[in-house]
Amino acid sequence: MIYPIILYPDRLLMTVSEEVTEITDELIAMLDNMQQTMKAHDGVGLAAPQIGKRLQVAVIQLDDEEVLELINPIIIEESGESIDVEACLSIPDQYGTVSRAQQVVLRYFDRQGLEYEMEASDYLARIIQHEIDHLNGKVFIDKIIQRFTREEAEKYMEEKQDD
Repeated sequence: MIYPIILYPDRLLMTVSEEVTEITDELIAMLDNMQQTMKAHDGVGLAAPQIGKRLQVAVIQLDDEEVLELINPIIIEESGESIDVEACLSIPDQYGTVSRAQQVVLRYFDRQGLEYEMEASDYLARIIQHEIDHLNGKVFIDKIIQRFTREEAEKYMEEKQDD
């Protein structure tokens, strides 16, 4: 099932999500559907509020095959700073640079209810922080340093790759 994406300024996007207290069949089905929805919309991450669910759940595309599922994720350490361009499925045609931690240590649960801790840096750390912001009722446009058009964002990314 492909969920419709909730668009800004829907109030749900500015609401803190509730902690998951039990792994249910419905939650597992939602995780599967979130993955399908993220892929259908060419996203790299998707948080439950973006599909109308007030739960501390997000999915992140790691590569062509692997998806990271985060239940009740929390950043327990962060370090460094990185400024880069971001966009969001819930805020179409908005692009801008955002300052994020360069590295994070994350604690979360998986669909079996097992707890994990992982370190992430650079692009993955940025995506994790973006999705956790959604779970905390925050959107990236509240943090934009410099706004870009789609063309300007693409040019910025090309120039960054050339460096």
